[in-house]
Amino acid sequence: FSGWSRLVAVPLLVTSSGKRFRKHVLAALSLRFMMAEATIPESSEFRLYVKSKADQWPIVYHPSYNIGFLGLEKLHPFDSGKWGHIFSFLRDEGILKSDDDVIQPLEASEEELLAVHTPRYLGSLRWSVNVAKVTEVPLVALIPNFLVQRRVLKPLRLQTGGTILAAKLALERGWAINIGGGFHHCCRDQGGGFCAYADITLAIQFLFNKCEGVAKAMIIDLDAHQGNGHERDFMDDDRVYIMDIFNGGIYPMDMRAKKAIKRKVELRHGTKDDEYLRLVRHHTEAALTEFEPDIIVFNAGTDILEGDPLGNLSISASGIVERDEIVFKAARDHNIPIIMVTSGGYQQCTARVIANSIINLSGKGLIARPQAEMK
Repeated sequence: FSGWSRLVAVPLLVTSSGKRFRKHVLAALSLRFMMAEATIPESSEFRLYVKSKADQWPIVYHPSYNIGFLGLEKLHPFDSGKWGHIFSFLRDEGILKSDDDVIQPLEASEEELLAVHTPRYLGSLRWSVNVAKVTEVPLVALIPNFLVQRRVLKPLRLQTGGTILAAKLALERGWAINIGGGFHHCCRDQGGGFCAYADITLAIQFLFNKCEGVAKAMIIDLDAHQGNGHERDFMDDDRVYIMDIFNGGIYPMDMRAKKAIKRKVELRHGTKDDEYLRLVRHHTEAALTEFEPDIIVFNAGTDILEGDPLGNLSISASGIVERDEIVFKAARDHNIPIIMVTSGGYQQCTARVIANSIINLSGKGLIARPQAEMK
């Protein structure tokens, strides 16, 4: 696909005074970016911080998370209906009684996305060829962009709004789960790996800017792939501690981004439960000894599951459940709010694994039922 993508380019405007034109355009875009940051409302008024009811779980989901467009979504190994399947499993198991038990997010607007993303990058998504590169589905390049916006990018903007909302809910409730999100390959000026928006970076930046008492954050990224997007965004930011345990022999192998990782563990192909869980347990505790965050963002990818075509690891379904329990227990033991996002996972069974993990967290008392329901 990378070879195909090099055949595609956005044309540049050339004029006799091209350098002067470019200078003025860049200055205007820079000003627009700074103004967008300056005009975002305070947290009490912030549109994406949807108010929740006492009887709702701090679980964020919207039916429009799911992507479906003429079967093209099947050309990527990602299960584009995974999020709806997780919700259905949680309802079937009685964790959720109705649609109203979860909190529905709002779609992140362009103004809100500009708090992190460059105008140039967001503008590039108005070209279907660029969305095709980000989603790794070449045929998307042939679809009119208004349809791509509606059927592909809008669900991803909703999930981005979900991660931003879940981060605020975690501060209020002690924990929160966005059934979607975890687009850890996207940074402020570039997408990739089916990640079009930098939801993790956005969630943390809004907490820093809009929520009192949040000065430091930790990202625990346990997806099979390196989280090069948020790593590039927080490269020189000492307020953010990144722990990343990933398969070092697969995409993206981003050497520059690795410099941002404070605690890095590169796994070998075929790593199994015993070694993996030992590493997760040891490094999670060590990270929390080195750094005291005000919130943990847990990128809980399930592409570590045995048989995943892209992760190339050999972790069992029960190993994933135990991994999530380790991280949530560490957060509780250190009294740190935690937000979980579901990130990658490229088998049809991953939705069931994620649902089982949430059910286990509830059974172990690591996530609590809403207070109003317990009365």
